[in-house]
Amino acid sequence: MYFKRINVNKHKETAVSFREDSFFVSFGTADHFNKDEYLRWLSSQIKCFPDGFMLLLHNGQPIGQLEASIKFYRSQKIGYVHLYYMTEQQRGRGSGTKLHQYANQFFRANGVSEYHLRVSPGNEAALSFYRKKNMEVIGSECNGKVLRMRGAVPPE
Repeated sequence: MYFKRINVNKHKETAVSFREDSFFVSFGTADHFNKDEYLRWLSSQIKCFPDGFMLLLHNGQPIGQLEASIKFYRSQKIGYVHLYYMTEQQRGRGSGTKLHQYANQFFRANGVSEYHLRVSPGNEAALSFYRKKNMEVIGSECNGKVLRMRGAVPPE
C-alpha cells in the first residue's frame, strides 16, 4: 500500500465517488452532496495542504482517501480530518489505520498536537474506529447531525 497526492485533474472521478459514498455511509443519502461545490473546495484545499489530501492505493488501485488540513478552533491551531474513507471491501481490515497514521504524521509535520473531526452519530463503525484511536466526543454540532471528536497527535 502507498499514498499518492490527489490531483483533481487525474483523480476527480475517484475523489468524487469516494466523497459521495461517504455521505451514503454517514447519512444514508447523498442528497446534500454537490459535486461541483466539492471539487471547488477540494482544489482550494489541495493548494493550501497538498500533503493532506491523499489517496491510498493497493496494487495500483485506490482503496482509501484522506482529507486533512490545519485549522483554528476556538483560537487553537489544530489538525482537522475532513475525510477518512475506505472502500467497502477494505473496511474493517486494518487499512484505515494507515490513513490514521499518515494523518498523524501530517499533523506532527505541521506542528499541531491535537486534531478534530466530525462524524455522524449513526455511523457506528466510524465511531468505534475513532474510539479505538483514543478519540473522544467533545460536542454535538449542526443540530445534532454530527459529533465533534478530538484526539491527541502522538509523539513520533
